[in-house]
Amino acid sequence: MGAELVILDANPIDRAITDAVVDARNPYATDLALVVTAFGSTVVLALVMIAASVGLVSRGHRPEALLVAAGSVGGYTLMVGIKHLVARPRPPVADRLLTIDTFSFPSGHAMSSMVVFGLLAVAAHCCSPWVRAHPLVLVIAPLASVAIGCTRVYLGVHWTTDVLAGWVLGALWVMLCAWLSRRWSERRQRHRRIRPRTARPAR
Repeated sequence: MGAELVILDANPIDRAITDAVVDARNPYATDLALVVTAFGSTVVLALVMIAASVGLVSRGHRPEALLVAAGSVGGYTLMVGIKHLVARPRPPVADRLLTIDTFSFPSGHAMSSMVVFGLLAVAAHCCSPWVRAHPLVLVIAPLASVAIGCTRVYLGVHWTTDVLAGWVLGALWVMLCAWLSRRWSERRQRHRRIRPRTARPAR
């Protein structure tokens, strides 16, 4: 019961951060936040996921395309389910710069961007020798999600703990999807090696 109340009710740290952010707002930062936060919207992330999946299929990377598509849809479904399960209210309307009526925990922008960009990073590492040779470029994925998540607190539509939970849940989901994809790939490779040995020549 105590843990549930911690999630549902904004704690003093959440409130202190939101109050500080609201007091520090300025027109230029607000314009930038509105642009950055748009990259974490459901529509934009869906378009990115579809474009990436189609591109991977066209280049013969079907397993990676399935990873990106199924993982993104699964992550979104998980996020929506947790939102309705926890049913945490958003920050006060007076603090919000956007009109949003859905539940607050976890941040959908933070979690979904971490999932989609994270899965794209995993797919890029699997498919591109250049990316494997320059692994630091993969840092772009979590950094993009961090930037998007921070805008949600700035815009007053999420508590800080909503965003932190979104990042953590998104990262864990990406790791689970990557592990399952690797296991599936290893299993397919084992079956391919076994088939020539078990096949008998026709007489």
